[in-house]
Amino acid sequence: MSLARRLRAAMAGPAGADLLPGDLLEAPHSGTPAAVLVAITDRPEPGVILTVRREHLRTHAGQVAFPGGRIDPGEDAVAAALREAQEEIALDPAEVAVVGTGDPYCTVTNYLVTPVIGIIPPGLPLEPHEHEVADWFEAPLHFVLDPANQQQRRALFRGRKRHYYEIEWEGRKIWGATAAMIVNLSRRLAG
Repeated sequence: MSLARRLRAAMAGPAGADLLPGDLLEAPHSGTPAAVLVAITDRPEPGVILTVRREHLRTHAGQVAFPGGRIDPGEDAVAAALREAQEEIALDPAEVAVVGTGDPYCTVTNYLVTPVIGIIPPGLPLEPHEHEVADWFEAPLHFVLDPANQQQRRALFRGRKRHYYEIEWEGRKIWGATAAMIVNLSRRLAG
């Protein structure tokens, strides 16, 4: 079965009880609508495109993230994810074969994020946006989806103990909402 078919089938299936709803457990389905693009490279060993946010940004400074952001009025999640990926890493929306959307995730900063899954050709000339993105990289899809590489961690946040996931790849720490969306995709594909 092709990667696109496998992803479509996983996204179309019912949500399982083991999916992570979000960081704001008291209101997991509220928040400012946002979308990210989970861009998967179409190669024998697929990869996933991730960005490193600039250190001066107001939220999530320096963190690894999918390209994405707020959904503007009149947009749906797909349009927003494609627009943001074009703005952040110069990914031409015409190069993205959208497979579907993943499970919404509510972040600790109160964004309700819809992951948009898309397949892209390998070797595209991606360029980080000089004010938003410090760098971008491609991590092996099999590595980030492997539960053995998804380590659960704990931290105190606003006086409460919170659990989150962390994936380390080549010195890069993928954690928080980005890692949680990867964990959800992994669990969907396993189901």
